[in-house]
Amino acid sequence: MMKGKTVIVTGANSGIGKATAAGIVKLQGRVIMACRDLDKAEEAARDIQQGTGAESTQLVVKRLDLASLTSVRAFCEDVIKEEPRLDVLINNAGIYQCPYTRTEDGFEMQFGVNHLGHFLLTHLLLDLLKRSAPSRIVVVSSKLYKHGYINFEDLSSEKSYDKAFAYSRSKLANLLFTCELARRLEGSGVTVNAVTPGIVRTNLGRHVHIPVLVRPLFDLLSRSLFRSPEEGAQTSVYVASSPDVDSVQGKCFADCQPQVLLDKATDQELAAKLWDISEVMVGIIT
Repeated sequence: MMKGKTVIVTGANSGIGKATAAGIVKLQGRVIMACRDLDKAEEAARDIQQGTGAESTQLVVKRLDLASLTSVRAFCEDVIKEEPRLDVLINNAGIYQCPYTRTEDGFEMQFGVNHLGHFLLTHLLLDLLKRSAPSRIVVVSSKLYKHGYINFEDLSSEKSYDKAFAYSRSKLANLLFTCELARRLEGSGVTVNAVTPGIVRTNLGRHVHIPVLVRPLFDLLSRSLFRSPEEGAQTSVYVASSPDVDSVQGKCFADCQPQVLLDKATDQELAAKLWDISEVMVGIIT
């Protein structure tokens, strides 16, 4: 059970994030829904309450725009000021295959939101997580990490941009971040593990163009082949709450089971280099 525990879920207003928030609330946890769009988040909170019978105190909505480092800092200041403890941080929000755009701070959008925004968020909340230990961090990645690689010469895709590659790279970055953070958290009472939810029917694919004539067939196929958000959220909820994962550190789970990752996702040297560069990019080290 999660009674008395406080959990932050980024991107909790739709898809896997919303289903994860509902799953935590069902276990009697309290969820801070960290979302860019407050209206959608409030609506999602009402939906979750109706669907789970949760008390209104179990859901708190706060604004967080991961495409803005200023917003990330403001969110964390607010949480540190108002929350006596933080038991779980679930880095769930993500952007998938969007056209080339940049964050407020000039980073390629998918790398900026999926990796750098969460990198700074985790860094700023780490002391609170340590004070609340035993506590957990859950990083939502994707099996598409397999198609990515880290080109340190072009992290903001200024030389070339391929939206599918940029997504895969950001998800590989999530796994390398998990790998290095796990090493740094050894013995702290805070664990970090990643999850890959599989192909889920969410609005994540809103930037993927499907011709009008094919759409009905695609919708039909996606209902039979893709997972529901609830099924997609199962592993996130499991890794956030299960006693089985109590002292597990630096693993990646799918279908509630630890996975074997490709070497490039657990390369210690690569993970350390990405960490150092990320610190500079988000302004932790100048």
